[in-house]
Amino acid sequence: MSVIDCDYLPAQEPIQFPSELALLIVRKAAAMAEAFESKALDQMTMDASRALRDGIEPRQIIMRMGL
Repeated sequence: MSVIDCDYLPAQEPIQFPSELALLIVRKAAAMAEAFESKALDQMTMDASRALRDGIEPRQIIMRMGL
């Protein structure tokens, strides 16, 4: 029961979540995470390469990037 008594709201029956829908959601989320990881890796590599070209020490790059 919540802190606020909500007798005026209709009672909701728990729904049965279809396993096929759950599987599709998981697959889509995994694909999105993989795409994000790839983009993040590319961006971080470009940033580190640029910093090295600018003469920044590798230890400082590590600290700045929180590695």
